[in-house]
Amino acid sequence: MRLTTLCYIEKDGKYLMLHRVKKQNDFNKDKWIGVGGKFEQNETPEECLLREVYEETGLTLHSYTFRGLITFISDKYETEYMHLYTADKFSGTIKECDEGILEWIDKKDVPALPLWEGDSLFLKMLDEYNGFFSMKLRYEGDKLAEHNVIKY
Repeated sequence: MRLTTLCYIEKDGKYLMLHRVKKQNDFNKDKWIGVGGKFEQNETPEECLLREVYEETGLTLHSYTFRGLITFISDKYETEYMHLYTADKFSGTIKECDEGILEWIDKKDVPALPLWEGDSLFLKMLDEYNGFFSMKLRYEGDKLAEHNVIKY
């Protein structure tokens, strides 16, 4: 199983999105996602979040919120438990990312981007629900076959 973080950094009604176009053999190839990545040995979710955001963007987060736990189940990939965050206070200068192109996208325009089906669902939850939630996304190949959510 994989443990990961994903963060949607917010500023002026926009999310900082990563268009995954640079990395070789990337199952997120050509998709738009937030920033984050895999846990390193003995890391907490928060340590992983802060490290990954800094590595991918050059930004240091000062205010972030743990919004949800997303369980990805797939017949193609190993099970992933993704710790989903939003952040609204940060410092630093955005740098070039070796995994793709970083761009501020108006929140209302994000659903029109090439996203995973499940990402559209949890992005909608981030927009419509202020509490913590758990979401299960089951994929068959690259197609979402099942999803459910529990709100806390």
